[in-house]
Amino acid sequence: MSARSHSPISASRAVHAGRRLRLAHGLALVLALGLAGCSGGAALLERQVSLPEPPKLQTDNKPTAAEREHQRILAAYGRTYEDARLQPLIDRTVAKLVAASERPDLRYEVIILNSPAINAFALPTGQLYITRGLIALANDTSELASVLSHEMAHVIARHAAIREDQVRQAALVSRVASDILADPAMGALALAKSKIAIASFSRAQEFEADGIGVGISSRAGYDPYGAVRFLSSMGRNAALKAAAAKIDPHSLDFLSSHPATPERIRNAQLNARQYVAPGPGAREKDDYLAGLDGLMFGEDPSEGFVRGRRFLHPKLGFTFTAPEGYVLDNTAQAVFGVRDGGERALRLDIVRVPADQPLPDYLLSGWIEGIDAQSMDETTINGFKAATAAAKNDQWAFRLYAVRAGSEVYRMIFAAKTMSPDFDRQARETMASFRRLTRAEAAAARPLRLRIVTAGPNDTVETLAQRMAGGEHAVERLRVLNGLDANDRLKPGDRVKIVVE
Repeated sequence: MSARSHSPISASRAVHAGRRLRLAHGLALVLALGLAGCSGGAALLERQVSLPEPPKLQTDNKPTAAEREHQRILAAYGRTYEDARLQPLIDRTVAKLVAASERPDLRYEVIILNSPAINAFALPTGQLYITRGLIALANDTSELASVLSHEMAHVIARHAAIREDQVRQAALVSRVASDILADPAMGALALAKSKIAIASFSRAQEFEADGIGVGISSRAGYDPYGAVRFLSSMGRNAALKAAAAKIDPHSLDFLSSHPATPERIRNAQLNARQYVAPGPGAREKDDYLAGLDGLMFGEDPSEGFVRGRRFLHPKLGFTFTAPEGYVLDNTAQAVFGVRDGGERALRLDIVRVPADQPLPDYLLSGWIEGIDAQSMDETTINGFKAATAAAKNDQWAFRLYAVRAGSEVYRMIFAAKTMSPDFDRQARETMASFRRLTRAEAAAARPLRLRIVTAGPNDTVETLAQRMAGGEHAVERLRVLNGLDANDRLKPGDRVKIVVE
């Protein structure tokens, strides 16, 4: 949750100005997460592709589409991350990839986003975005090169422009059916079919970008199997997170703009085999790991961070503890939590509310629909004025809290498939833990960091995992972080990433 830009506040103002949150959307409303990025698939492009003409200089001060998208990305992912050791390594990698690409005349700018999420995406104008979390998950330069070349492939193949045409065509089909044929139901059906086609088209673009990217990496001298290794790590990381939250990781692939990871790994292997057998190609592992030593890992404490079930925000000066079994996720917009495979969830964000507006009035002002006015109650939570109410629809029950802190209001939404005494009790206990941080707690908040250690003759995955900070499942997290499967063993002299306070 960003304290610097107050991204959730700007988003909430639009809601407060008249757009209601509709409980009919159920858990999707509670857990809606912003941008989706790349993690992409195969199919080589054998022909030269052309890019659109460079944009003309604007004569007014209006931001360009690329500038608006850049700001949207920063709002979703917090801010940029500066690293004097990593940037030269990334710049050298990009230079080699550009020289080996179908369009060596293009220029790219790589922007590291200060986010623990594992994501990457590109703008048509050549900005390539990679998150700090993605950099931490990669284990050598060839793996990073596979991501960068994949994003470059999107630019080379004009995927953003082509997809925009597809979206425009889908909207046109729907409008023709609704307006000209005077059949709104047919228009809705046509739009639904078009969206499915667009999703499939986007998946095909990801496969194409994977294929182009593997070719670029190989011609640049990097091991083309870096894509296979990185996709495998991504899959294991997703499975570990899903297991902790008791969610089926494969359910996230339905109508996704990216193919399922096992499918992408198979295609990446096929692509790589067209260039070399496994083994040849530079990996530059030692140089890459040296650049990672000291890298911030997980959340940036200045934006708030999760420790187990507890969330702390030193800059805003508050903390709370989620109920037993919840897995928390901190984003620039909000803090999310889920348990029981998605049967229960929570969300915390911040809005600005006029100081003279009573909190019960705010809860009833149109922020959210379905509120039971009879359930409204004013209370005090650890010195903060607060109001709470219940809401429901056909599928979900909600418990809402609004907590005032100066000119800002913290909004906590608890959601469950059914209202029950246990659900209400957990919500009350969580809000009872909402309090100000002490000065000592705020001062002690430090980020986790990666350290690169050398395995000794007696070291194993299990012994090094004992040195891992950051929560449960240390052995599994160390294996995922270092690209090790369940049967891999450490050898003396191996360089290993661990997470430390």
